[in-house]
Amino acid sequence: MQRKKAKIIKRTRSCKKVQRHVHEFEGSTKLAEEGDDRHNHRFAGVTGQAIRVGKSHVHEIDLTNTDFLDHFHKLKKIVTGPAIAVGNGKHVHFVTGQTTLNDGHVHPFKFATLIQAPLV
Repeated sequence: MQRKKAKIIKRTRSCKKVQRHVHEFEGSTKLAEEGDDRHNHRFAGVTGQAIRVGKSHVHEIDLTNTDFLDHFHKLKKIVTGPAIAVGNGKHVHFVTGQTTLNDGHVHPFKFATLIQAPLV
């Protein structure tokens, strides 16, 4: 019985996934439409965990809604650029893309993630 328990514990530990860091982000879209309908949206969220790519890594932004202004958009399936060092062993990521189509238009956006674990 003791031997069987030891195997179960060992198997459980080896299957444990290691969590990797994430980044918070916030930003505003660029303006869309013309005249009285010209507007932009704000958004905020948290990236997915780090995904190793070559000597760096990227993060996915899977699904984030913009704020609501008689409609909203989604930031969907976006991948950040690689890590950009900012000193003290910290980094950010640059992100570009466009929102989903809604109300007959999309919004382009560009932003940098916030620094990972800023107080650590």
